[in-house]
Amino acid sequence: MDANSWLLRGGTLVTVDKPLPVVRGDLLIIDGIIAAIGAAASSDPRSVGVPVLDVSGCVVLPGLVQAHIHLCQTLGRGLADDLPLLRWLSERVLPYEAALNEQDIALAAQVGVAELLLSGTTALLDMGTVRHHDALCAAVAATGIRATLGKAMMDHPETVPKNLREDPKASLREADALCARWHGQGRLRYGYAPRFLISCSDELMRGVAERVNQRSLSGPGIHTHASEQLDEIALVKQRTGQDNVEALRSLGIAGPRTVLAHCVHVSRSEMAAMAQDGTHVTHCPSSNLKLGSGIAPIVQLLTAQVNVALGADGAPCNNRLDGFTELRLLSLLQKGLCGPEALPAAQALEIATLGGAKALGLADQIGTLCVGKQADVVVVGQHAPGQLPVHDPVSLLVYATQGSDVRHVLVGGELLVRQGRLTERTGLDVERLRAHCAEQMPALLRRAELS
Repeated sequence: MDANSWLLRGGTLVTVDKPLPVVRGDLLIIDGIIAAIGAAASSDPRSVGVPVLDVSGCVVLPGLVQAHIHLCQTLGRGLADDLPLLRWLSERVLPYEAALNEQDIALAAQVGVAELLLSGTTALLDMGTVRHHDALCAAVAATGIRATLGKAMMDHPETVPKNLREDPKASLREADALCARWHGQGRLRYGYAPRFLISCSDELMRGVAERVNQRSLSGPGIHTHASEQLDEIALVKQRTGQDNVEALRSLGIAGPRTVLAHCVHVSRSEMAAMAQDGTHVTHCPSSNLKLGSGIAPIVQLLTAQVNVALGADGAPCNNRLDGFTELRLLSLLQKGLCGPEALPAAQALEIATLGGAKALGLADQIGTLCVGKQADVVVVGQHAPGQLPVHDPVSLLVYATQGSDVRHVLVGGELLVRQGRLTERTGLDVERLRAHCAEQMPALLRRAELS
């Protein structure tokens, strides 16, 4: 029997599939694909001889999809606290990124993926830094997580420090080569990642748009930041005469393969344009709060028919990558803005799973527990007092669950977390990662002049 085949027995299945949202029973996985659900799984003849994972008393859900992450920043956790966005970048994060070598990038990716898997994230969209992106891709590929990755692209002569500034043509050539090497390799895809309008020339932005828009829907996407903070928006307005979304759209950065992170401050007309184009938005509530950027108008974006995904952003502006933290804040913040009936639990959970899958262009493969989809599955245990009692499993997941409640994680049917511990398949060992951090951080901090 294939190692990617399992019978998850006796759980409560929260499918995020509207025709049958909650099912009590089994989940059958054959060769990494969901083969049967509920009573059909337990009676399916293909289940004979399949390894059994006892999930009785647990809630089973689609893996969380985080559509805005910076894995390369993970070693900067705690180095950039209590600063607004532009100072956060210029004084702390960009010096840190400029100092990273290949070993640092690989370690940052490993530490980040370990945290993501252990807390129930099975797929992610990541923006790296301008260098050493092959090292990041290789490190992520080895873990078994599903990921769309792209090197950061920055070339603007007035806003990007010299030690990170690229030539636009060279940046595009390097991104093209990375895309050719990594897009479609195993569970990896590529996403062109111009950092944001402030750091990118029109030439660079147009070059990215041309490359993506001329390819098929299965090709690479675009991942950038937009309208995160008021000072950023003022600079964009000064340079272009337009707001962020409008300026990006005029350069071709829009459409169903474009993901805009944040969109905290967007106008009604910008929302309408994103909906018309099919552009996706990733909401990063903890990051927006910690940087003092504001609270994104998620209810209004959803009303305008914009697809919304969820992301933790990076460790220096969040300090944790726990998707369940973001899921809880997603709903609670909108209730604070719009009233207690806003963004109920089921809608919030859909954003954290299917919304992210749509943003990654993978909604036909992941995001719900449906027959025929990839078996990206998370099992949440009901062992802690904060998980008891369970009147509504969807409410439990959104309002009461933490990453530490995750018991098992499967990606493509491969068991990557078992009983709350990373499996050998990931190649990740928390104690070894801790030791490597202790070894590498002093030199990194000296190079970055942050010690």
